[in-house]
Amino acid sequence: MTEANRWIGAALPRREDVALLQGQGRFADDLALPGAAFAVFARAPVAHARILRIDTAAAREVPGVLAVLTGADLAAAGVGPIPHQIGSADRGSDMPLRQRDGSARLRTLHHPLPLDAVRFAGEAYACVVAETLDAAKDAAELIEAEFDDLPAVTDAMQALAPEAPQVWLNVPGNLALEAELGDAAATEAAFAKAAHIVRFQSHVNRVTGVHMEPRTAAAEYRDGRYIVHCSGGGGVVQIREHVAASLGVGMEAVRILAPPDVGGNFGSRNATYPEWVVIAHAARLIGRPVKHRVERLEAFVSDFQARDLHIEAELALDGDGNFLALRCVNTSNLGAHTVSYTPLNKGLQLMTGVYRVPVAHAVGRAVLTNTPSTIPYRSAGRPEAIYAIERLVDLAALQTGIDRVALRRRNMIPREAFPYRNPFGVTYDSGDHLATLATALEMADAAGFEARRAEARTRGMYRGLGIGNYIEGAGGFPRELAVVTVLDDRVEVVLGTQDTGQGHRTAFAQLVAGWLGLAPEQVVLRTGDTDDVIAGGGSHSGRSLRFGSIVMDQAVKGVLARAKAVFGVLTGAEAEFEDGVFRAPGTNLAMTLFELAARTADPALPEDLQGPLTAVGDAVTAGLSFPYGAAICEVEIDPETGALTIPRYTSVDDVGRALNPLILHGQTHGGIVQGVGQAWQEAIRFDADGQPVTASFMDYAMPRATDYPGFATALSEVPATSHPMGFRPGGEGGTTPALGVFVSAIADALGDLGVHHVEMPATPLAIWDAIGRARDGA
Repeated sequence: MTEANRWIGAALPRREDVALLQGQGRFADDLALPGAAFAVFARAPVAHARILRIDTAAAREVPGVLAVLTGADLAAAGVGPIPHQIGSADRGSDMPLRQRDGSARLRTLHHPLPLDAVRFAGEAYACVVAETLDAAKDAAELIEAEFDDLPAVTDAMQALAPEAPQVWLNVPGNLALEAELGDAAATEAAFAKAAHIVRFQSHVNRVTGVHMEPRTAAAEYRDGRYIVHCSGGGGVVQIREHVAASLGVGMEAVRILAPPDVGGNFGSRNATYPEWVVIAHAARLIGRPVKHRVERLEAFVSDFQARDLHIEAELALDGDGNFLALRCVNTSNLGAHTVSYTPLNKGLQLMTGVYRVPVAHAVGRAVLTNTPSTIPYRSAGRPEAIYAIERLVDLAALQTGIDRVALRRRNMIPREAFPYRNPFGVTYDSGDHLATLATALEMADAAGFEARRAEARTRGMYRGLGIGNYIEGAGGFPRELAVVTVLDDRVEVVLGTQDTGQGHRTAFAQLVAGWLGLAPEQVVLRTGDTDDVIAGGGSHSGRSLRFGSIVMDQAVKGVLARAKAVFGVLTGAEAEFEDGVFRAPGTNLAMTLFELAARTADPALPEDLQGPLTAVGDAVTAGLSFPYGAAICEVEIDPETGALTIPRYTSVDDVGRALNPLILHGQTHGGIVQGVGQAWQEAIRFDADGQPVTASFMDYAMPRATDYPGFATALSEVPATSHPMGFRPGGEGGTTPALGVFVSAIADALGDLGVHHVEMPATPLAIWDAIGRARDGA
């Protein structure tokens, strides 16, 4: 590790914000390519149907139309399916999840435009490219498609029924994956001797990213290369691999560029969208750039979506309240295509949370349905797992009569037990869970809550306190690469991560500036262009700082070693480096980093020291990191209407070592709203025919700033032993416990009325209905 860094821990304001606040952000839709045509996609009006015929003749006759494409046209041109990176068994350092019988995980053939059938309402089946957007829209409406409608299924549990419609004929029973973890026999034995068994079933609702900036892309074909500009995305290297493979060309023939700014990602833009491949092909076909932007309705029905998990879980306890075993069956709704198994994968192996559970057994099932595909979304899979275990603990406290805080403390992993191997074979490296819970309880004034509850009752209101702990297992693609170059007056860092709002240009500049003895404003970051970024895993799974810091450290060390060698040749003295200056001890010989960089063209230097002062860091970092923390949510409910307010919310998150606390607190705030928003308001729903019924903001509720209090957040810093600098991820901790503590708070508020659980989203109507059923004895 490079020497001490004075900028680590500095709460510097984000340099990105000035341009954004002044309206000077640069987004994908700001790109103006000379001569660009416009693409519009015709989308399936039904959730499931065989394609019998697509007649594009009338569309081709519309003035200004340059091309009309179908799946058959693409296949005839050699365009193939998109090879999605379906999960961590392919590559990377995440926890693998494999078929129960040892066979390979299923991959459906995701053609950019379907060949034989449409499998969800909103799936694109044809594309029109025209001189103007209006002409493209008019022509798309004239495409005549003849479909043979088929039955549809949108719920994963219903899709497993023997009589369920088959989404893919080569996938009997719609079961794409069935995996098994843990020790079934030992778990069964533990349950057999349990004094208490707690059962919990729930459905974690489907959501969508609802980005402020709808998906936008543009493509060119120049000098034998496809150039694709796309909004967001977790990393341009992976997108290049997928686009090149689908187009049937080598990666050198594809360049992917992401704009500096993006209006939202959170994971749902990290996979490759079929429209990007189609417009790349179209750009070559017509010899002009092609631009495409989804409208809000299209985003609701065709963006990759998230969550949608059915949970059946049981917890066994002895007579003293010690946890004996856990077993569960988690059933994940993949949607129509196998874009990712990662949420099921990551959540299943953390089902025991922060608790000492001696044995466990879990079954994970991934099911195909007639819905948009689901992929990793902020803290993929972990909010579902933590929601399940924390609700189980609450219900166990209710069943045993043990105070819920005391029950948690009795079973939490103590600091001295680390490294700790959970019953699914995952080893947590380090942590102090009891301390984060204690801090959260103090910050939330849990001791004074009963007084607040009593005061609320005088007003006819019901107050509840939700308490929960969480842990995450963050992995991600293990390779990262950085190039650090000293220019005339600044240092440039090229890195394979991808900033989609996390503040990399600020935080990473702090890190490099501290090592080089510079001010952060003297360091600039370049990402998002595969002509510069030749390797790197992008930004997801809390990997950016964790992996990026290692390769930036390597590259900075390389720059310093090269600079010292140059100094030695020019001065004949051995250099010491401090605060951006190289000095010869005992002399007045000194040069700044930039002065040395300017001398690297000196012919007196050996040939291997001439040229730019630059170095590369390239590393494959295997293994997981385990950020953790505790959250407490306080709610107040009007029993006559079900209306709910959140007077207080507290979050304590251990990030190992805080690089920029200001940015971390901001990410925590956003994460809380994203998690509570799902638990309270958001849901993607379909009718019996598979038609989406939440395809606009009239039907899909979004959290608003006025719904939330000022958050009380704190950072814990127990250095991660799995990282040379002690860093843990910090961008997802706000989301991970939010589902559980919000529902827990509602149950605590309404417990005296006999309501001990409300399914998500716990809208006012759902709460009011639960109260009514409890009063009626239902």
